[in-house]
Amino acid sequence: MSIKDKVPVTILTGFLGSGKTTLLNRILSEEHGKRIAVIENEYGEVGIDQGLVINADEEVFEMSNGCICCTVRGDLIRVLGNLMKRRDKFDYVLVETTGLADPGPVAQTFFMDEEISSEFTLDGIVTLVDAAHIDQQLGRSDESSEQVAFADVLVLNKTDLVSDDALDILESRLRDMNRMTRIIRAQNANVPIETVLNLSAFDLDQILKRRPTFLEPEYPFEWTGVYDLDAGKYKLMLEEGPDPEMSLVALVNQGESEEELKDGAESSVRLYAEKANSLNPGNTIPYGEHINLKLEDKGNKSFIMNIEKPTKIGLFTQHTAKEFNMKVIKCIENKEIQFNTERFWQAEHEHDDEVSSIAIERFGDVDPEKLNTWMGRLLSEKGVDIFRTKGFISYSGNPRRIVFQGVHMLFTAQPDKEWGNEPRRNQLVFIGRNLNEKDMQEGFDKCLI
Repeated sequence: MSIKDKVPVTILTGFLGSGKTTLLNRILSEEHGKRIAVIENEYGEVGIDQGLVINADEEVFEMSNGCICCTVRGDLIRVLGNLMKRRDKFDYVLVETTGLADPGPVAQTFFMDEEISSEFTLDGIVTLVDAAHIDQQLGRSDESSEQVAFADVLVLNKTDLVSDDALDILESRLRDMNRMTRIIRAQNANVPIETVLNLSAFDLDQILKRRPTFLEPEYPFEWTGVYDLDAGKYKLMLEEGPDPEMSLVALVNQGESEEELKDGAESSVRLYAEKANSLNPGNTIPYGEHINLKLEDKGNKSFIMNIEKPTKIGLFTQHTAKEFNMKVIKCIENKEIQFNTERFWQAEHEHDDEVSSIAIERFGDVDPEKLNTWMGRLLSEKGVDIFRTKGFISYSGNPRRIVFQGVHMLFTAQPDKEWGNEPRRNQLVFIGRNLNEKDMQEGFDKCLI
């Protein structure tokens, strides 16, 4: 397929609260003649960004992952594959990433997966920058630096909140980080559509010059072990570790060469994008599935592996074998024989465990005055650590739902559509560092009528 026949894709990225959804709404409401499919990658268990996309006749597809750096690629492959079954419904794709995401794994998808690269072409990466907060974000987050470094276009947004001198200094700093990008200043993400779509701007050669490791994938698992096993019954045994559960994919006929390990890893990336099925100790591990080993039992932490004929089994595990002293034991009559790995390797996989997402969902109405008092106190005490707040609120006596969004101490709320026959409820998401979920839920509950 020629590049003209491929579907162009724009990745829309930027740190939390930089204005991505505002720009997305502008694109979807403009008369540009394009049929756009939107893919959103949210952080946390509750996805609400689709509800913040307004005036959109286009279809919105949502990905929601706890791990923001590496399960996204498998999830994106799955969503794009489903999209291609409805190829006649769209001619452009917009991927809006979570504000905490490095855009690298998303961009990788369009080069590393043959099925996807044959149907889609990466048109460009557009990064929104919050002029009022980017300085502190660059100092505290590697992801915000990556978003700037990858950008084909940088939209320097919220310029009305910063002086001209400060903007000039900021723009100079951004140019030092990415000399290839085009910088556009904006208020309320109001930019000409032609500056963010149909760019034909993503240059893989330039990216590889700046970041030679660009095509080295990140994985949602830390460790891979290949075991050469005869036919028979085996136990996968674990001891007490740092986690009460561990995700795992077991593949049969797993080779040991670099190319074979890479193929197995890519298969596991897709499987890790699927919801894991829980498995209690004593049960049999299925092959070719994403499973969650439940390890709460203080005693038994062993799982069964049945091997019908000699084969090499590849285990792709969320944590390293060493952390749980994991062993593969063959059961022969009354004795047990331990099998060692033929080959193992560890994937680069790091998380900032201090960053978390807290979701609060409650039916009913809130008292606006109590809510304002609680939010004011929360933001004054924790505002620096709260990167992003967003959601919907049901005010007592108000027929419309209230949409709120915030970045650090800045907070806005505005009326949206009427509730109508929809149950009145409140749905809030906070993303930040060192947040106390129990205290925040209790504080919000006191605002309910």
